[in-house]
Amino acid sequence: MSSGWLAFLLPWDFSPLAFGLTLGAAVAFVRGARRAPPGQAVGVARRIGFFSGLALIYFVMQTHYDYLSQHMFYIHRLQHLVLHHAGPFLIALSQPQAVIARGLPKRLHDRVLAPAWHHPLVQGVYRLLQNWFVAPVLFVGLSYLWLQPEIHFYAMLNGPLYHVMNWSMLLDGLLFWFLMLDPRSKAQGALLGLGPRIGVILVAAVPQLLIGADIALATHDLFNVYGVCGRAWAIDPLEDQQLGGLITWIPAGMMHVIGSLVVLSYWMRSR
Repeated sequence: MSSGWLAFLLPWDFSPLAFGLTLGAAVAFVRGARRAPPGQAVGVARRIGFFSGLALIYFVMQTHYDYLSQHMFYIHRLQHLVLHHAGPFLIALSQPQAVIARGLPKRLHDRVLAPAWHHPLVQGVYRLLQNWFVAPVLFVGLSYLWLQPEIHFYAMLNGPLYHVMNWSMLLDGLLFWFLMLDPRSKAQGALLGLGPRIGVILVAAVPQLLIGADIALATHDLFNVYGVCGRAWAIDPLEDQQLGGLITWIPAGMMHVIGSLVVLSYWMRSR
């Protein structure tokens, strides 16, 4: 690997939190997979899904890709496609909760994390966010919020707000896809039934498609902050915007279709 690529893979804006969470999750998953009881081995597909999702998220947040995302609209939209859709989708699909729990230090799990997770306040907030109505509204609403031109302008120029934007997209993506891709039925303990989840995923796709189409088909520059910051390379502002709109429109929409097919496969196996 050339020195240029090595430099590109180094953090543009190092975040100890992102680095620590990524490393901690990876180590806990490996340890948990090794400790799997007989008959519960973690298959290759689950390992690939988990580490692919984790690597994608780390790549767009903690390498020089993050610099490009601040200077090209369509690169930014790819970043959010990973943070809100692809990365969380792959992680949720790998069903890592029990594996990670087994891999954590026992004292940390038993004395800190488990009691905190089972606290009534935490469970109440979690169940509110995972409500069948709140979850899709929040999922689509955050995309809409951060793509409002005025809000987007300030978020791209304000360091703390920029990080809030990215972390909110990632955390909401994890919440949404863990809820949607739970392989259990409601009778088995899932918060939402398999059939209703298919409807939620497809309904949430509609405003996602409209947001992307509205951006892609716009005839004027909606996001002039990239002209203020300076684009990473020469490209017509409308072309940059159209590419970003298409990414928000088509690949993100396809993730909803794929998600609904995955849940449909769970539903058919449960019948």
